[in-house]
Amino acid sequence: MSEALGRVVATERKPNTPHEFHFWTAIDSPVGIGTIVRVDGAQPMDGQIPHIYGIIVEGFSYTDLQSPMHDVLGHDGLPTTLGYASTERAEIRLYTAAVLRQIPEEPLQPVPMGQVFLAEEADVQVALRMDNYLREGANTGIPVGVYRAGGTDAVIYLDADFLLGPEAAHLNITGVSGLATKTSAVEWLLASLFKHFPEEKGSIAAVCFNVKGPDLCYLDKPGKVEKADEALYEKLGVEPKPFESVRYFAPYTAKGLALNTFRNNEALLDNVTPLTWGLREVLQFAEVLLNRDDIDAKADALIDFIVQNVVDKEFTDPLLTKKHRVQSFADLDAWFRDVLQGMEKKDGESWRTHHVATIRKVRNRLSNISTRCAGLVTDSGAVSDLPFGSFEDRTVYVVDVANLEEDAQDLIFARIVSKLREHLERRDLGVKHLVVFVDELNKYAPGDGADTYVRKMLLDIAERGRYLGLVLFSAQQFRSQVHRRVVGNSGTALFGRMDPDELSTPGYAVLSPATRTKLATLEKGQLMIRHPHFTQPIFVRFPRPSVMQGREGSERYPQASDVSLDAAILRALRPLDPTITLPWVQEITALYTEDEVIRARNATLLARPDNVKSYFASQFRKAVPTQATSRPLAGSIKSAPENDPYGF
Repeated sequence: MSEALGRVVATERKPNTPHEFHFWTAIDSPVGIGTIVRVDGAQPMDGQIPHIYGIIVEGFSYTDLQSPMHDVLGHDGLPTTLGYASTERAEIRLYTAAVLRQIPEEPLQPVPMGQVFLAEEADVQVALRMDNYLREGANTGIPVGVYRAGGTDAVIYLDADFLLGPEAAHLNITGVSGLATKTSAVEWLLASLFKHFPEEKGSIAAVCFNVKGPDLCYLDKPGKVEKADEALYEKLGVEPKPFESVRYFAPYTAKGLALNTFRNNEALLDNVTPLTWGLREVLQFAEVLLNRDDIDAKADALIDFIVQNVVDKEFTDPLLTKKHRVQSFADLDAWFRDVLQGMEKKDGESWRTHHVATIRKVRNRLSNISTRCAGLVTDSGAVSDLPFGSFEDRTVYVVDVANLEEDAQDLIFARIVSKLREHLERRDLGVKHLVVFVDELNKYAPGDGADTYVRKMLLDIAERGRYLGLVLFSAQQFRSQVHRRVVGNSGTALFGRMDPDELSTPGYAVLSPATRTKLATLEKGQLMIRHPHFTQPIFVRFPRPSVMQGREGSERYPQASDVSLDAAILRALRPLDPTITLPWVQEITALYTEDEVIRARNATLLARPDNVKSYFASQFRKAVPTQATSRPLAGSIKSAPENDPYGF
């Protein structure tokens, strides 16, 4: 048994309570802010010695001086005369600890006098109530990091039932950019989840939106792991290796030649699937892209009419010159043109209760979508999407939207999350639990501003997602500026290094000044954790993710520069068939337009046929060479002499 390192004290000015106590230690005691200690009571209660577990939240150091002047006089006013002082003043270290747990838990009484011990690994489990979910046969613990204090190294576990539901769910990370390691913490936690999530609770996958930089673009590539991190990985029971199953999705650039992603190096394209949507996929989320101040109830009614009666249906009307079947934005524009031309011929101001001005407005707004989201939204209606309905266990699906405009980002987020929810409600997504990671929550779910479609969707996930198995992992720099219902519904909160201005906001008033100071000076790889089972925040250290970091990946796999159409087709098809050459591509595509070539490439990438060459060539219409017709030749005309100025 370890030796006592201090004793509980209580005075009239600083009494102990059921939730807080004070103790003194020797000057060289290995304790500090965030250290967990155990108090053994001196008097038994109902035949049992009480044990109180606490975490240090404040520290004080002082001597018996009544005034600093006394110390100045004792050294003759010279700090260099320390060794000549007549006596060495006694110094005391006094700490304040917040109670984590009392055993027995009833009756709840003030902390009694007793000896104070440094908590060992078994004590840490009891103090944080982890013993309730680390039982053999019912272990739902997910390692999140290692608590270190003195000579104690203890693994800290989160309860899967309170991280992924159904009891509680969602996780939120806060910290300053670049120093809080928010993305690294999510990468590590996903690796721990995939390793330790109980098999009997079902399958699990993750969808990550890469909204800035290349940090999430190399999860399938190994990274450098230092020896200190290797020891942490071994302690936490996770292998230091990249994710075994990762799939990437990204739209094309506006020209449609290359994928708009940090991962468009030819060596990585074999694991990047194009993300393209047509009219049918976009129209139901038109609200995301349309300005609500501009689109009124009349325009909404026309859009609803188009969705219900025109899209994917044989539509006829006496006003129209022909039968229409609208399946793409090009078809929709042709339908609008026919309607407006028919109204002009009849000099009509309305058609089916829709005024001509409303029709022109809606045409302008809807036709503009394929231009604003070029590369993602196609005029042709070609669709390449996430594998909804066939998600695989322990797989990470990364959607790279970092290089896109804000409108396209909002559309991608809204549609993908809506589809995920629909499939989870029907229980046919392919996995039982799904983690959705969204960074930059200050942008997508701000505490003030307009109530956008994306913010409403995030609120819905935060409040009801856990019942479906849809869990939100979110991150931001300023927690105080995120919508309260989003962060308030996050059962688990992680805090990296914090900005002092953020720590001065009212939301952090529950933390002691010493804890706030430690948060402002945390090193990379350290986190403060709040979890439903922990009555007080805990500081832990986690290992550096064993995947290639964004900066290293960008240097090793630099982004491809703009290429010609033929070169873009070659780069897209070669991962499917390494025998394809540039001369072959040039020969096949020589007689066709750029739009036709891009359409053939998209169809081939979507189908992924066994015979790539044959399938790609079959996507083109047969070009019939022009044949010369036999007709009499005109007689030759003599040229005028060079010296004849009147020759014709």
